[in-house]
Amino acid sequence: LNIVFVGAECAPFSKTGGLGDVMASLPKALVQRGHRVMAVMPMYHHYDELGTACGYTTLNVCGADTEVHYFHTHRDGVDLVFVSHPCFYEVAHNIYQGTTMDVTWRGALLSQAGIEAVYHVPCGGFPYGDESLLYVANDWHVALLPVYLRAFYHEHMKLGFARSALIVHNIAHQGRTTPDDVWRLGLPDHHTGAFYLDDPQEGACMNVLKAGIEYATKVIAVSPGYAWEIGTDEGGWGLAHTVRGANEKVSGIVNGIDFHEWDPQHDKYLQSDGYQTYGLCTEGWWTGKQACKAALQRQLGLPERHDVPILAFIGRLDHQKGVDLILQNEDFFANQDVQVVFLGSGRGDLQDQLMGMQERHHHKIRAWIGFSNEFAHRLTAGADILMMPSRFEPCGLNQLYAMHYGTVPVVHEVGGLRDTVRHYDGMNDGTGWKFERAEADKFAWVLGQAVYTYQEHRDAFVGVAVRGMQQDLGWDHAAYMYEQKLLEAKYAH
Repeated sequence: LNIVFVGAECAPFSKTGGLGDVMASLPKALVQRGHRVMAVMPMYHHYDELGTACGYTTLNVCGADTEVHYFHTHRDGVDLVFVSHPCFYEVAHNIYQGTTMDVTWRGALLSQAGIEAVYHVPCGGFPYGDESLLYVANDWHVALLPVYLRAFYHEHMKLGFARSALIVHNIAHQGRTTPDDVWRLGLPDHHTGAFYLDDPQEGACMNVLKAGIEYATKVIAVSPGYAWEIGTDEGGWGLAHTVRGANEKVSGIVNGIDFHEWDPQHDKYLQSDGYQTYGLCTEGWWTGKQACKAALQRQLGLPERHDVPILAFIGRLDHQKGVDLILQNEDFFANQDVQVVFLGSGRGDLQDQLMGMQERHHHKIRAWIGFSNEFAHRLTAGADILMMPSRFEPCGLNQLYAMHYGTVPVVHEVGGLRDTVRHYDGMNDGTGWKFERAEADKFAWVLGQAVYTYQEHRDAFVGVAVRGMQQDLGWDHAAYMYEQKLLEAKYAH
């Protein structure tokens, strides 16, 4: 297959969340399976390795002629294509800034530039062309791609055999704006109806993601559990009816880990300051991981004790991530022999509450407000338990990183967390603990089980941790599943 990924971010060039990781890792995994893969993304900065532009074209974006330039580099077998236009440089420090229509305009430009890239980017002297061509759009920002593919190409006898897939990373973000804004998209009248959503709670609107779901050949959520959730009234955020109507083409595939970036056996951040790399086995857990734990305690000024479990939280400080459920359990942390470490930033009130909790319990609680990739790796390696009480979590990567590093996840049973963590009941082959309802007491109960197992049944706890470490959490299986869905899309009518 010739596969073209299009997305608003791609690590390491730009990243705000899991979308950037998927755009970086999945194309590489599909190349390993023998496909030719291009990843098209905005050029927010002029990256040194890119040199000069390799092509350009003029697009009609929302009714206005717009010239874009393409830059190209080849890395890990993937053709990385950057779309250069002033609108991207202007938002380099906050790539989703502006109104919904501002983001929609940039997405419309990127969607069309992604479609056209197969003609205008030489890619080593051999453009992709239109044979065995699959476009993969990521989230609502480029959900216009399937619409444009049909309206501007298929209906004009161009790219007739090209198909599209839409990956839904987070259905809560949909590109909603006033209904009349649909006329600004430059589409023929008979394509505008797909954008209309009459939401009983929020009223009528133009909805970009809704149209993308209706027009895409395949719709892939980032976990099977999330694929089910987005078809429910509670989890569909107003699009449940649309998802259920497209049920035959909706599926879910769990993301994988990029082992070049996340692997305790080779992690570059675990090679100094007392941290150590370690193997994915019981011996590794007892030696290298314990060295990392001691180094983490020294770095944070916590008592250096191997017998006390370190509980970690890594992520955004907001309602979705369930930080309030952790804050409501301050008494639990105060009365348990534990150490607690937070890494994240977000809502100011939650940041203030975390700092207040640190001040009240300075001997056992630390809050790192902000983000450090190095410290995220070190905290994942040094902690014993990862707390993820998210109210919804389409896939989640932190629990995958944690299990690979021998850190046991305690998670709310939603989305990808339900799919990737097996609950340990004292007898089975569990890899963590799960609770069913996003309530502080339910979270405290299951967290207490994990702490109790650590303190009173250490061998059983280590067994849970090692089972998590020894799972195949890489991209190989996910890439195989994506390959099957893209092959289905290729032969779809």
